[in-house]
Amino acid sequence: MSKKLTSRAEDYSKWYNELVVKADLAENSAVRGCMVIKPYGYAIWEKMQAELDKMFKETGHQNAYFPLFVPKSLFEAEEKNAEGFAKECAIVTHYRLQNDPDKKGKLRVDPEAKLEEELIVRPTSEAIIWNTYRGWIQSYRDLPLLINQWANVVRWEMRTRLFLRTAEFLWQEGHTAHETKAEALTEAKLMNNVYATFVENFMAIPVIQGVKTESERFAGAEETYCIEALMQDGKALQAGTSHFLGQNFAKAFDVKYANKEGKQDYVWATSWGVSTRLMGALIMTHSDDNGLVLPPSLAPNQVVIVPIYKSEEDLNAITEVANGILSNLRGKNISVKFDNRTTHRPGAKFAQHELQGVPLRIAIGPKDLANGTVEIARRDTLTKQTVNLEDLTETVESLLKEIQEALFNKALDFRNAHITEVDTFEEFKDTLETKTGFISAHWDGTNETEEKIKEITKATIRCIPLDMKAVEGVCVYSGNPSKGRVLFAKAY
Repeated sequence: MSKKLTSRAEDYSKWYNELVVKADLAENSAVRGCMVIKPYGYAIWEKMQAELDKMFKETGHQNAYFPLFVPKSLFEAEEKNAEGFAKECAIVTHYRLQNDPDKKGKLRVDPEAKLEEELIVRPTSEAIIWNTYRGWIQSYRDLPLLINQWANVVRWEMRTRLFLRTAEFLWQEGHTAHETKAEALTEAKLMNNVYATFVENFMAIPVIQGVKTESERFAGAEETYCIEALMQDGKALQAGTSHFLGQNFAKAFDVKYANKEGKQDYVWATSWGVSTRLMGALIMTHSDDNGLVLPPSLAPNQVVIVPIYKSEEDLNAITEVANGILSNLRGKNISVKFDNRTTHRPGAKFAQHELQGVPLRIAIGPKDLANGTVEIARRDTLTKQTVNLEDLTETVESLLKEIQEALFNKALDFRNAHITEVDTFEEFKDTLETKTGFISAHWDGTNETEEKIKEITKATIRCIPLDMKAVEGVCVYSGNPSKGRVLFAKAY
């Protein structure tokens, strides 16, 4: 297969799909709508997991695990949640297969093995978790209950795309219980801020924090906080959500606690999550027509060393120097790989590591050994420089920090250049088609107007920014009074 990618300008969607496959991140599986995450792609996800898990634990959360299957009666207990996910549910109805007497070697469902109660394959875990919490919470001494789960979920998507939308995907979901409404709201905001910090500091992606409109909220939530990012094609991507659930699930599953006065009350709840969709955001924010561009904080290999040699004697001499570099860099907690494969030429190795987004590439040949230097190539700018061996560790540390910051600033400049204020619906439509990006416009606050704009333009309200200024205006569509601008965009 050719390593050359379709250009982003020619076909952004095709470029993305090709890049995911050619960079060895993931591929479609034999199961419709599901993907296989390959080792290189999973290594990036593991780095995301590790950083997020650390942040969760630093804010007092613990990990647990709950069943994949949810009895249908439990799933139906919270009405809005059940209705919101009903069309995406996969359902288990039988528990056994049997040989088909009419077709040798084939199996069929055993009609006598029908389940007494159908099981929903979890699209989200609120139902099974809150049913469990009923046995865990009796008094205020059991609160707050701060639990996170790393898991897979199934949502039967009809149109799928690797990482961005698959029938099964990996994620984490936090589920917390609190004494008061104020505590639960604080938790929901805290976790949304944790997500924003992670995405900006580690993924080098600037985000806008906000709240969703009523029609865009998580099913069963009273408020949904979110972080919204902008991809290179001008479409928005919801990178994470945190939900204030009120007492809805506590009432649905009868989760009460005895307060300090001995009176019974329902607990207050939150849930929050990010998924392997973040992989899609990472790819689409930074990568180029040559392949992946990874921020050093999440790159499986931050540095790769490629030997250039003609003889075994050359390779042995280079290997000795490379081992010293490996030791020095790893001593600084820098992940580095020595690519000494004899099955690939240096040019092929360069192409592979460029395609896979390794932030820094070090090339060492006989002339470098003689001069006491190496050549360093940056993936983000595709520039090269010669560095003395004694300065290498310090230079690598400095460059990795510089690349991380440069990627964030480049994405921030792009995002800021693609936030456009409009005051008329004609401006709205024109900007959406010619410039794309976020559109800042007045909205009258009604579901009817929101739905009409979506119907006409395919753009949705991505969020009401948390820092939105209360400025009186006129709705861009209806002409009715508006209390402030919100952000619209076409989205993934």
